[in-house]
Amino acid sequence: MRTKAFSSQSYYLEKVLPKLLELGAVRIAPFSNRLANSVPSNINALRCLANYEALRFSEPIRILADNMVDRMIKKSALTGGKYMSVHLRFEEDMVAFSCCIYDGDWKENIAMENARERGWRGKFRRPGRVINPEANRRNGRCPLAPIEVGMMLRGMGFDNTTSLYVASGKIYNAEKYMTPLRELFPLLQTKETITSPEELAQFKGHSSRLAALDYTVCLRSEAFVMTQGSNFPHFLMGHRRYLYGGHAKTITPDKQKMVLLFDNPDIRSALSDCYPTCLSARRSWRRPEFRHVKSGYRHLASFHLDSQF
Repeated sequence: MRTKAFSSQSYYLEKVLPKLLELGAVRIAPFSNRLANSVPSNINALRCLANYEALRFSEPIRILADNMVDRMIKKSALTGGKYMSVHLRFEEDMVAFSCCIYDGDWKENIAMENARERGWRGKFRRPGRVINPEANRRNGRCPLAPIEVGMMLRGMGFDNTTSLYVASGKIYNAEKYMTPLRELFPLLQTKETITSPEELAQFKGHSSRLAALDYTVCLRSEAFVMTQGSNFPHFLMGHRRYLYGGHAKTITPDKQKMVLLFDNPDIRSALSDCYPTCLSARRSWRRPEFRHVKSGYRHLASFHLDSQF
């Protein structure tokens, strides 16, 4: 059933409800922005709850996703079967679109230029277009690199016994950028490490189905960490609001404040001493003293005090 964008609640009562009562079910397409922003918050909350309650993945996805959750729980014996999940947006196209600098060497510059041209065909070369990577970073628009996520979590007090599930697509330069995160969290798992190649084979080439696996594992985690705005983490954050009596934990870092912490010369020096594999020509991070991170992120530190990790 096609509906008008930003429709009022009376529209649904007068036009959609009769069809729903007649047929027993209706499919609204397209779905995004079908309800007016002016609708009372309790109506919107009810709509969200109905959507989340109705969400059902296909049987092959459900079976494997449930197995993945069970495996994560078993691998989280040190934390009482509880694990954290992180949605890591550090795929090549995401890094390229952000116009942010990580290594800053000629190899990265060429790779990012090529990726932008493949994906957006001249959009970033238009006359008058100004790209300012440093301004993007200062404004919190750069995707968090894996090491930055790791340092944030360690700064909040999560140690190397924390069981961590990372949901992502194909990470840009994964061997380099994921190594320091694995050093910080050796119990890190992904859908590739927690399943067999045979189990994943049926979903290869179907990004939405692979994302559904990640979604389920993240949904049922003790705490979820978003690192960059997109539909996936926003849907998850909304869904988790209705779980565990409304007390599901979600971490949403303030990246503008994090830039100040990572630029702290004391933090950069400590990280270069402890984690030399994290260093790059563009940035020289340092391992933060916990007191620095907690003073800058009291709202994040309090999360850990309330959790059972």
